[in-house]
Amino acid sequence: MHKVLQWRWETLLSKITTAQVRKRKTPINLWQHYIRPDTITDALRALASAPGPACLIAGGTDLMLDLQQGRHAPVHTLVDITAIPALTALEIRAGELFIGAAVPLSRIASAAHALEHAQALVEACDLIGGPQVRNMATLGGNVAHALPAADGTIAMLALDAEAEITDLEKCKRVPLSDLFAGPGISTLKSGREILTGFYFPLRGTNQGSAFKRIMRAQGIALPILNLSAWLEREVDRIRRVRVAVGPSGPTPRRIIPVEEALYNQPMNPTTCSKALDVLLESVHFRTSPYRASAEYRQHLVEILLKNTLETAWQRAGSL
Repeated sequence: MHKVLQWRWETLLSKITTAQVRKRKTPINLWQHYIRPDTITDALRALASAPGPACLIAGGTDLMLDLQQGRHAPVHTLVDITAIPALTALEIRAGELFIGAAVPLSRIASAAHALEHAQALVEACDLIGGPQVRNMATLGGNVAHALPAADGTIAMLALDAEAEITDLEKCKRVPLSDLFAGPGISTLKSGREILTGFYFPLRGTNQGSAFKRIMRAQGIALPILNLSAWLEREVDRIRRVRVAVGPSGPTPRRIIPVEEALYNQPMNPTTCSKALDVLLESVHFRTSPYRASAEYRQHLVEILLKNTLETAWQRAGSL
């Protein structure tokens, strides 16, 4: 697997450099030094000791475009983390599902453990980009980019995921929502911390999750609207529930008032209608010139909320 990823990287980097040379009279180096460490400690030391600005890279589907198009500050050293076993693990670990930050989206979309315990995330990963993008892009990159409507992030919030962060002194776990400071702004300490993976509760009896989104056909990378729900049912009532909607503000987030409105309520059209009213009071959608108007999103969220809750409810009755 690592040799395949390395070959893909070398091919991708070669194509990018060649394209730049053809486009410009003089070639431009996007970076000066490339390191591929085998351990988290070595990666952290490489970041700390780099003689110039250093940056982590895994899938690189966002970073390489940002560097090429001038949306990212110049980088001296790229630290490739795809050869670190701890970051590419996907396994049941001490009663939780662990997914390493460098696991490609395509692997998550086809993993039995993920399908069993994090179905909303599987659905989100299977919708991001095309097959080539999903083969390269990683879950850690989707989260670290800190976009308010990132599909993987919205799914993970409903699944109550925790992030694992490592520096040279310690390894800690934090709620996923703690990683976001603003649109495209992560709380991770650049050059000092690595997002190493994510922990998810295992699916229990009468629990289910779902993720749905609506996209423009023109190839805009981010969705018009996405929504994820996790719930636990007890006979005909919603015992527990988590709901996340994107974009619903400057950072990815759960919509707690909606969860409170759904708590201990029967699963029926009246309950969904009341939850929708609460959602529209809690979320102020904005108009995007590239994706959709606020009014259109308000219309769509009714459909998404109802369909996603119904799907999660049906799945909660299948175990």
